[in-house]
Parts: sequence; structure tokens; C-alpha cells
Amino acid sequence: MQTGNLLCARLAACLIPALSVGCVSPSAQPSVAPDVVLASALPAVQHGPPPGIVTDFADLVRQNGPAVINISAAHRTHVANLTALWPPAPREDEPFVQFFRQFSPGESSDAQSQGSAGSGFIISPDGYILTDARVVEGATHVRVSLTDGREFTASIVGIDSPSDVALLKIGARGLPTVKIGTPSAAKVGQWGVSIGSPYGLDNTVTAGIISSKGRLLPAETYIPLIQTDLTLNAGDSGGPLFDLGGTVIGRDAPARPALQGLSSAIPIDEAMRIGQQLRLHGKVEHGRLGVTVQEVSVPLAQSFGLQKPVGALVSSVDVSGPAARSGLRSGDVILRLDDVPITDSKQLPMVVADRRPGTAAHVEFWRNRGTHDAVVMLGAMSGDLLAAERPVRVASGKFGLIVRSLTSEEQRKAGLPGGVLFERSTGPAALAGILPGDVISRVNNRPVLNAAQLREQLDRARNRVALLVQRDGQPMFDVARDFRIR
Repeated sequence: MQTGNLLCARLAACLIPALSVGCVSPSAQPSVAPDVVLASALPAVQHGPPPGIVTDFADLVRQNGPAVINISAAHRTHVANLTALWPPAPREDEPFVQFFRQFSPGESSDAQSQGSAGSGFIISPDGYILTDARVVEGATHVRVSLTDGREFTASIVGIDSPSDVALLKIGARGLPTVKIGTPSAAKVGQWGVSIGSPYGLDNTVTAGIISSKGRLLPAETYIPLIQTDLTLNAGDSGGPLFDLGGTVIGRDAPARPALQGLSSAIPIDEAMRIGQQLRLHGKVEHGRLGVTVQEVSVPLAQSFGLQKPVGALVSSVDVSGPAARSGLRSGDVILRLDDVPITDSKQLPMVVADRRPGTAAHVEFWRNRGTHDAVVMLGAMSGDLLAAERPVRVASGKFGLIVRSLTSEEQRKAGLPGGVLFERSTGPAALAGILPGDVISRVNNRPVLNAAQLREQLDRARNRVALLVQRDGQPMFDVARDFRIR
């Protein structure tokens, strides 16, 4: 009996592995194929998305979609009535006139309606809505559509063109609202989700990543923007940008055909701050310094004697503006405004704009390798935005310049007391960014009135100089090395 049990146990031990790889004797060679052995050594294949990759935004859209609305704004434009001189107008009693009039449309008006479409989102249950100022600016009638099919006529509480923010109000209560988040907590590379109405197609969802933060587009707004690679189209402007937590971190800006593939949003904390002022006062007053600024590059910082590239470099000053009246001039580097250190040029426009006109601002600036102070009585920002200039291009390499002094007529047109006109170079000067037709008015922040003074200043300078050039009427600083002049 024991022998039989032992035999059965041995037979079972052989049959069990035989079901998978075969039963072999200890002296026999393995019959398992090499690929089977390799496969058994690898970890099991995992199906589905890798950890950290988000592919489902359904809950975010379900929770926030009802608070995103579609906006239709009607604008009235006047059209002149034209009367044909020939052929002469028919008489009203002619039978053919009366016959064909029954098939003609109604009498034309001297005004016709044009419309614009956009998006917005509800920020309070009693009907306050944030949107894009350009969507509703100049509108005679604003219509708001909710996802549940309800439509309302909206009143415009206020519009702030410099920030591109508008606040609307509809007569309803108990409305769904979005959750307001913190833009500073968002990180470059994280996902962002937008809900809008492209071409009037309400509650359209698109997703992408945050490409950059603090992107300044001077022609659009003084506020540094959140840049994304979301696909935004006409009608999306004014909609919300969400983070993955379902909170709004930005308000979508208008799509720009010139920047195809790139989208932007105003940080929601700035948009809400503007909206609150519109709600309380119906308008927003922005301070104005009256300067144009650009970034301080490493070469520029070295040429000015700064230890590191900080501050906002003044490239031009409005001669009748607040800064000029307080003694600020081109070439000054603004380091602090009141108690706010200015670390880069993008920061200054927003710091100034957040202050009310008539405020006395204490400005600390760098000039002639030392710090100075001034008190500026801020003016009021109108249609002109306090903007940052174009990025500075750095010149390098040895090259020569051929210049001439400006004529009196050229000085008058340029609005300069003097200067020299760059005509051409004798070497690779094109890579310096100095182009034929540029007017050079300062070298290392010292004025040059003619070609002789330019030669003198360049001879005194070392291998790197900062030039203030005027191109197409716009001043900007540039840096070059190893100038020679003929």
C-alpha cells in the first residue's frame, strides 16, 4: 500500500510540470524553447496608460461644464444709404413696381447688426460672469446661453481694456460656479484643460500642457500670461483654464493667428482682482510711469556696471510723462518701486498698473554705476500700455561701421537733438543686430550728437559697449563688442 502511494506521488510530480514545460529526467537536456525561458524571466506586461499620464477629464468637465457659458454680443454699425443716379427711380404708381414689391425684402435700414461670440464662466451664484473685454466691448446687446438651455440678457458691469477683462451680470440666482484656484501653484509641464465655445459650439473641451508662465505680450496686455499649447479658436476667448484639480487658474485670451499653436491665459488672481474693482466701481484706474522698458541681459548688466542682470532697463521716456518730470531718462535701470524689488522687466508694468493714478511712487534706479532715488507722481494709463520692449540681441566679433551725422531734417523727424545714422558695415556687423538705417544716439549711456562724438566714445570704451539705437521710431538698447569706425 505504501509502495502504491509512493508511486502515485512520483507520477503526480512528473505530470504537473509536464502540463507546462514537459517532464524530463535529471540527465536529459531541457526541451524548453529559449524564447519561452526568456519570456518567463520578464515581468508581466501592464496594459493601460503609464503612471502619471492623465487620459480622463470627464469628472472635471462634468463638475465645471455647467458654469461655462456661451456669449453672443451684437454690435450696431451704420451703413450709408446710396441712391442711384441712373437709371431714374421708378414711379410708385407703376404696376410693375407694385407687383415686384411683394416679393422684395423690407426696407433697408441705415444700420446693420454685427456680432461677436465668446465664452465666459460664472464666478458667483447670483450671476456675475468673467469674460474677455474684446468680446463685449461696444456691444449693444449681450446674450448668455447656459448648458441647461436657459438664455439671459446680460448687462455689462464694467470693461477694463488694458487688462482685457470684462464683468457681466445676469438676473438669476442659485447658478453653478467654478472654483477659483492659485496660478502660482501651477507648474510648467502640467496639464491644463479649457472649456469654451469655438465657433459657437458650446461646452467644447480641449487639453494641453502649460508651456510657460509669465509670458509678456506687450501689444495685448500689461499682465504676464500663462502660455499653453491648447487649441483655442474664435469663440473660446474668455473661457476658463483649469488645472487637474478642477480649479480655474486662468482666463483664456484671444487666439492669435500669428502665434499658431500657442495659446495664453490671464492668471485668474489678476482677472478676479480686476473683476472685483469693476464690480465695486464699474471701472479700474491704472497708474502710468511713462517709460518703455526692456530686459537687462548679462552683457548689458556688465556694460552698466551691475553685478547681475536685474531690474528694468528704460529704453525710452515720454518727454511729457511722469517719469520725465521726475528726472528719469533712457539708460536708467529701475531696481525698486516702493517696497517691491524689480527683478525683471516683466514685473514693472504690473506693479505700476496696480497703483492708482496720482500716487507718489518711490523709484530706486541705477545710473552711472550707482543707485539713485526719485519720487514719481504716477499718471493715468489710457489706451497706451506700459509695455516691455523686444528682447535684446547681443553682438559679437570684430567689425567696422560706416556712419554719418544726422541732418537737421532727420533730427527733427527722429525727435533727437543729434545722433548718427548707421549706413553699412565693412565686416560681419549684421550679426550685431544693428541694421542700416538705425540711428545711434547713446554709447554706454552717454549722448552722441555726431559721428565724431561716436568715434570718441567708442575709442574710450573697452571691448563691450551698450548702444541706444532708434529703429522705425522705436528706441532700444543693444550691446556690441570690438567696434571699429571708419
